[in-house]
Amino acid sequence: MTGSRALITGASRGLGAAFARIAAADGCDLVLSARTRPDLDRMAHALRTLHGIQVQVVACDLSEPGAAERLWAAAGPVDILVNNAGLGGSGDVARRDTRARDGQMIAVNFVAAATLAKLAAASMIARGQGRILNVVSLAGFLPGPNMAVYFATKAGMRSLSEALWQETRGRGVTVTALCPGPVDTDFFAAGGLGGGRAMLPAGRVARDGWDAMHRGRRVVVPGRRYRAVALLCGLLPRALLLPLAARVLNHRPARRTPR
Repeated sequence: MTGSRALITGASRGLGAAFARIAAADGCDLVLSARTRPDLDRMAHALRTLHGIQVQVVACDLSEPGAAERLWAAAGPVDILVNNAGLGGSGDVARRDTRARDGQMIAVNFVAAATLAKLAAASMIARGQGRILNVVSLAGFLPGPNMAVYFATKAGMRSLSEALWQETRGRGVTVTALCPGPVDTDFFAAGGLGGGRAMLPAGRVARDGWDAMHRGRRVVVPGRRYRAVALLCGLLPRALLLPLAARVLNHRPARRTPR
């Protein structure tokens, strides 16, 4: 991988930081993006010092219109795209106070991620090589009562990833969807969510995704337990799956005047 250049979004912490460390250890030069520049600058300095690589920092809020295109232009040609930036959130559909967050989730989790994936695919196909890793979620396998918009964005990105995997076959480009269960990061606290009991270490999930990307895998679900869940989601009728998902996600329909 020495000499390759990787763009990693949401790179300041959690899974994004884990991907950055793995890519740097493999000898990749990096373009790191997130909303908060100080965190990115600290990581960039540490990776330059430890691995002697080039690291470009681009602070960018992907919820803003046109942000994905601006990030792509600033990054320049890359050999690897790790589409990791994402937002979470929960709340009954009748709650008015979730609408702004829902809009941000759609903008970051799907619009920006899809835009970057398509820009990368087109550029890589033109050069005859490249790899795209879309960080999706186990949520992409089922509807999520109480987290309806979040689950919908992940289902959309899983669908897009698999379609692009097929479209890029034989053209020197691979597209992989990484679909982990709950990961031990600050994602849950940032989204006002309760974390799962069986959290996967971020380093392990990033390594599984990175290795699967280099093997050209279409979809990877880290952990036997979560692979079994993904399989069941494809087998169970929706009429059975939805009540189970609602119970797991603690859905309580709003009965009073929406806030």
